[in-house]
This record gives sequence, structure tokens and C-alpha cells, in this order.
Amino acid sequence: MTHLERQLNDILSAKDLLQHPFYQAWSNGTLPADKLRVYAREYGSFIELIEAGWHACHEREIAAVEAEHYELWKGFSGSLGNETIEATINEVKGLTGTCEKHFSDYASSLGALYAFEAQQPATATSKLKGLRDHYVGLQADETYFKVHVDDEEEPALILQKMEALPQEDQDRAVAACREVADQLWNALSGIMDAEMAVA
Repeated sequence: MTHLERQLNDILSAKDLLQHPFYQAWSNGTLPADKLRVYAREYGSFIELIEAGWHACHEREIAAVEAEHYELWKGFSGSLGNETIEATINEVKGLTGTCEKHFSDYASSLGALYAFEAQQPATATSKLKGLRDHYVGLQADETYFKVHVDDEEEPALILQKMEALPQEDQDRAVAACREVADQLWNALSGIMDAEMAVA
């Protein structure tokens, strides 16, 4: 394992989304359905930006696929009763704003994307299982999660691109990864807390 890999692994271990109370509750079936609806509506504003991140990484074909994946997310959100995708919670706005900033630069876009893409196979698997085990009655569209459970190629490609960067740019990529990992965690907290306040 390279020094860069160790740095990135340490960052994601500290902010492992599967350990977040929101995803833990989803996995256990204790997350109210209304919170899933809020999540689908709010988090979709981040999913929409993934295409731009891949464009910034000079991967137009992957970016086009990510645009299709956003349509799949809208299908998931719509199946839960949402008519729109929008960020209204401050922590989600913080996530989207941070990503927009990093997706304007090649090196930082790699780190920002890695924070999400490296975790996505595991989180998609967990969320899909949670939907099937505990939320069948919602009849949620599972397609988005199905297509991401085995998606190991994209994080591997991002890592390869980061390894090829000069040290200064690697450092910026690592910093972006750390910031987006924090923001992803905070966004889940904001969604969970906002819905709890409503409840």
C-alpha cells in the first residue's frame, strides 16, 4: 500500500458512512420512512453534481453515465413521493457548495470524488439490503443502488490518477478528500436532525 492510499484510508475510516447513525438506523429498520423521503430529496442535490466531478477529471464517458445515474436517483426519490430534488438543509448545502468548489479543479476533484466513490459500493449494498429487509412496503425504486453495489472500477481509476499527480497536487487531492468526507458525514447528520426536529 502506498503512502497516498494509507492517507486516504485513514480519512475514510474516520468518517466511515456505514458507521453514521443515519445509515445504521436504515440498516436496522429504525429509520422512519419520512426520513428516507427527506434523504432522497436532499441528497439528490449532491448526486446531481457527480457528473461535474467526472468532467473535471477529464472522464467524459463516465460523466455521461453519472448523468444517467442521477436520473436513477430521481426515480428512487420519486418512488418515495418526492416531486423535486433540492437542498434546503444547511449541512446538505455545505456539501454541495464544497463539491462545487472542488469540482472546478482537476486535482481536488479527484480527492473530492474519491471520498464518495470509494465508499459507494459498501453503502449501496447496505442501503439496498435495508430497503429489502425493512422498507418493502414503500415500494422504493432500487435501481440506483443495484447498479452501484459492485462499482469498484471508478475508485480504482481515481486512485490511479491521484498517484500520477505531483506531490503538491496529491496533497491538495488528499485535503479535498478529507473535506468532502467530513461534509458527507455532516450532511447525513443534518438530514437526520432536521427530520427529527420536524417529528
